Amino acid sequence: MKITSTPYPLAAGVTVLAPIAWGTTYVTVTQLLPDDRPLLVATMRVIPAGVVLVVIGAFVSRWRPRGAEWWVTARLAVFNFGLFFPLLSVAVYRLPGGVAAAVGGLQPMLVVLLSSVLVGRTPRLCELAIGCIAASGVALVAIHPGAGLDTVGLLAAVGANISFSIGVVLTKRYPAPPNRIAATGWQLLIGGVILLPLMLIVEGMPPPLNGRNIAGFSYLSLVGTAAAFILWFNGIRRLPSASPPLLGLAAPITGAVMGWVVLGQTLSPLQLAGFVITLGSIAYGVLGDAPGRDDIAGSGQVVATSSSSPLDVRRPSVLSAK
Repeated sequence: MKITSTPYPLAAGVTVLAPIAWGTTYVTVTQLLPDDRPLLVATMRVIPAGVVLVVIGAFVSRWRPRGAEWWVTARLAVFNFGLFFPLLSVAVYRLPGGVAAAVGGLQPMLVVLLSSVLVGRTPRLCELAIGCIAASGVALVAIHPGAGLDTVGLLAAVGANISFSIGVVLTKRYPAPPNRIAATGWQLLIGGVILLPLMLIVEGMPPPLNGRNIAGFSYLSLVGTAAAFILWFNGIRRLPSASPPLLGLAAPITGAVMGWVVLGQTLSPLQLAGFVITLGSIAYGVLGDAPGRDDIAGSGQVVATSSSSPLDVRRPSVLSAK
């Protein structure tokens, strides 16, 4: 069985729309949503999006998780949504957008390291170097003199990026479901089952929502979550393992641009230099000879299951990719 080592510019161009959408989160939360309600924000992102995608997925096919597929779907749901979104929301509320975005620059490095820990994929020196360059570029864009540093916010931002990176590794590791829309919807709903009781216990009942709140939640859930994650999961499956984390750098870059355009923030020469470095890293993920063209499960190998179940977690059969 062969897998191509050629990047897919069109697939990468579509996939990058997801982190661009995520880059609007800071402005959406701070300008349109209720103050200091991170768990409400996380819950309202996942539940409406999950319902919409499960309903749409039902029109595509009759597939839903069964048997061991529920375990895989739940595991992905925890890291992609159940942990990631509440931690991200805490970071957004407690940190300046630039600082939160700078922590997101760690994702390429985290994915490389977690791939080694979780699936035994040996990191390459070039991957580590690109990760360091990408992180430094985002830091130059996002961190500026006077940027506040809140300990809880920083820990939440780091935790959110670790959770998200684990989700990237596991999504690449498991075989693709036959109905990506429904699979994403079920992940979101499982995340909602985790978040709803936690929100009610910690924050209580939601406050009355005005028109701005409803517009913000609708955009964040349907565009920034449902549509964005469909594009993202599809891209993770199709692109080489090194590409998605680099494409994800479009989120902090978009956040910085939104701060400049919408909030009237200024950009220094160092920030402009960071833009160039980060955009170069993203372009490398799309077009360059990025490392890690082999599947994330291991160098020169692609994982397929011997079962007919697309998410079966039984022992995989390893087929040569050469």
